[in-house]
Order: sequence, then C-alpha cells, then structure tokens
Amino acid sequence: MPDTQITPPPSFGRAMLAEFPLEPGGVYLNHGTVGVTPLAVMRARADLLDEIERHPSRFMIRELMSLGMSAPPEAPRLRPAADRVAAFLGASGDGLVFVDNASSGVNAVLRSIDFEPGDEILIPDQAYGGVARAAAFIARQRGVTINVVKLPFPATDAPAFVDAVERAITPRTRLALLDHVSSETALVMPLAEMAMVCRSRGVPVLVDGAHAPGAIDVDIESLGVDWYAANLHKWCFVPRSCGVLWAAPERRAGLHPGVISWGITNDDWLQEFDWTGTRDPSPWLAAPAALDFMHDALGLAAMRAHNHRLAWQSAQRLSERWGHRWTTPEAMVGCMVSVPLPERLGPADVATSQRLRDALLFEHGIEVPVIVRNGALWARLSMQVYNDESDIDRLEAAVDRLA
Repeated sequence: MPDTQITPPPSFGRAMLAEFPLEPGGVYLNHGTVGVTPLAVMRARADLLDEIERHPSRFMIRELMSLGMSAPPEAPRLRPAADRVAAFLGASGDGLVFVDNASSGVNAVLRSIDFEPGDEILIPDQAYGGVARAAAFIARQRGVTINVVKLPFPATDAPAFVDAVERAITPRTRLALLDHVSSETALVMPLAEMAMVCRSRGVPVLVDGAHAPGAIDVDIESLGVDWYAANLHKWCFVPRSCGVLWAAPERRAGLHPGVISWGITNDDWLQEFDWTGTRDPSPWLAAPAALDFMHDALGLAAMRAHNHRLAWQSAQRLSERWGHRWTTPEAMVGCMVSVPLPERLGPADVATSQRLRDALLFEHGIEVPVIVRNGALWARLSMQVYNDESDIDRLEAAVDRLA
C-alpha cells in the first residue's frame, strides 16, 4: 500500500498564502495555467513601472536596449535580465530572447521554417491545444501534413514514449514539436531521449516547455534540441506575460518574431526579438526578482521537493480513494499531476467536465481543471508552496459529495 502521508516542511502550506495575493478561503490547485505572482515580485514590478513612467521615452529607447536610433545605453536593462534567465535555464544569453509566452515562441519558429508541400510535422496527441492549432494553421498554409503520434496514457514507463516517437518518424518528417511537460496530462516527458532519436534521423526538434522552468530542473543546452519555447509566468513566479525562446546557434539565422519592426534591418536576431514595437517590458525586467524569490525566500530545492512530494503522494492517495490503479513512474511527475476521477460522476464528455469544474469552483471554492481523456474524467492538480494536504482533503470531500 503506497505511503500517502504528506509531511511538508513547516514553512510551506497554507501559511505561505501570506506571500501571495490569492483570495482567502479558497483552494487554488491551478497554478499551472497562468501562475500566481508573489507579492514581493508584484512590488518589484511596480517599482519598475514607476521608473519607466518618470521618463518613458528615455527608458524605452535609450536605457532598455540599443536601438541604433540613439546613443547606446551605458547600462542596458533588457539583456542582463535575459542573461540571468538564460543562466537559470542552462543556456547562454546570446541564445535566448524574451517573448510574450511560449505560444509566441512556438509560432515564431513555425513561421520561420521553409516547409515544402508534402513535409510532415510530428506532434504528440498530448500537445497543448493552442500549439496544436498553430501547427495545423501552418500546415494548411504550406501544404504540410500533421503526423499525430499517440503517446501512452496513463503512463507506465518512459521508454514507451521514446519508442512511440521513433516509430512515428518518416522520411518526410521535417520537424518534431515535443513537450517537456504535457499541459493536459502533466507528464514530465523523457525529452532528451526523444530528441536523441529525432536527431539520429535528422529531424530538428522544437520544444514546448511552457510548464518546465521553475517546476523542474531545465538545462536547455544539454537536451539536444533546436528550439525551446517556455513560460516564466507559470512556475517561475514572473508577472504575466513573460516567456522565452531559445535557439541553437545554427538555428538563429532566419528566425523572426511574429511582428517585424526596426530590428530586422540590423541582422541581429536578439534585437529583432527585443524590439517588436512598444510593449510593457516590466514583466521581463522583473524576472530576476522572481528568480530571487524562488532562491532566497523559498529555496529552489525545497520548493521543488515540497511541490513534487505533494503531487506524487496526492495522486496515489486519490487514485486509491476513487478506485483506480496509479501506474505513472515517479520520474514522470513534477509538481503537477492528472488524477482519474470517480466514474460515478457521469459520462466522460466535455459537458460533464465543465459542469464538474464549475461546481467545484462555485459550490466548493476549489479551482482545478477537469479534462476528458481516454474515456475518463481527470483532475489536473498543480501543487505550489501555498498548497498542503488540507487542500487535497477539501478536494476529496467535494468530489465525493458531487459524485
């Protein structure tokens, strides 16, 4: 019988809610969707906004970066922030740019590849819906085929995922669009191994890493991928919206943002992405403050250990409680997990999932996504330092009552 006793460090759990602006009294099990910004990071961003507004023109076109339209700044603000984030993600600053979100980064790469009619884009059936739609849009425009590879779910072992990707590659595969952490199933993928089989067949790899930074250790340059797009406003506590796009050195030429502006004339991919027009740079500039919060206020290792432990043990506890067998390997669980719900809740369809999600929120004060997959209803639980076993108690009781 699995050990389902959850013993978080005393500094974590509901007492940690004092560091966040969440409404009191509720249970928030959905950090993964758009994140929650800590109060300390909100204050850091507010200071940046105040600084910008004291002289917006000087800040935006003379201090933020060098635009070639004025004297270079003595201490540019944007690149050092990008360098700090890059180091956190195991990359060099000259390979990483800020984007609005992971979807923006994925779109930029898809639009920059010279696809030809008959090419294939390999994409897993667990891909995020927005990313899958972007790939389908490009495919329609360019006469490309979407090759959907079915990945195991529920998971039983990581090698099966690698084998599925390898079997799906064909001579026409032009790109593999892989997840690092699946948004819907919450599985941590064996990304390096999947990328290796793609690379051995000459297939470049674009990664949707939206749920990885902060949640798990990310060392981009060791993964053997070509592009890596991710969010910082989810598990890294950076204010919305903030994402990054990394490209391998040989993949930077010809890579363009979705909006073309002044940077295109300088043949500098960093500047081209840094300036796509007037935007609010405060989330990007606040990224170092968010990293400081993780490292100094929480402790990165302690935060991840708490979140993982709570996710892993909650999955075992709830699966057992609701009559399901839990088979997912622990290595494929980060700080987010999808748990099968009781069959007696009703048919596994979209209408039931929406009704259940609404009931949990409006009747029980619990925010948690409910999805339909493989003929069953699943709850995707995101665990953060402000969560503890009492939140799982409330979820269990609410689901049992609704069932």
